[in-house]
Amino acid sequence: MTNKILSIATAILGLAVLTTVAAAEPSPIGLWRTFDDRDGQAASLVRIEEKAGVFEGRVVKILPRPGHHPDAICEKCDGTRKNQPITGMTILWGMRRDGDEYTGGEIIDPDNGNVYRCKIRVSDNTLDVRGYVGISLFGRTQTWIREPPDVPR
Repeated sequence: MTNKILSIATAILGLAVLTTVAAAEPSPIGLWRTFDDRDGQAASLVRIEEKAGVFEGRVVKILPRPGHHPDAICEKCDGTRKNQPITGMTILWGMRRDGDEYTGGEIIDPDNGNVYRCKIRVSDNTLDVRGYVGISLFGRTQTWIREPPDVPR
């Protein structure tokens, strides 16, 4: 009887530890500051949200800087995004959690209109966003920085 109680207590403790670890894992949900690949300056704010296990990111603000208009449109995009405002545009979609990464989605670069396969990895206050063609080896990674949670939507 004592071994059975000990086994049950161990199982409950193990489940509690796993639940705590899962809850402590960083999430991509939130507001992120992006950076321009060419000059390294802060470029925009992107809000990532989750809907039924699928993550997507939308540009909520283009940050003011020389040569970049806050009301820019996606001139080089195709389809429904063509000539649409970049602010408000969903630029990251179809991402699903896959272990410690989020994969299976795509990301668009509004500067050139190209759509890339995408994977992201969260690490506390940074988000590594990798866009690639074919396999992940052929791509580039940007690091986005998490904004404080009190920044308005």
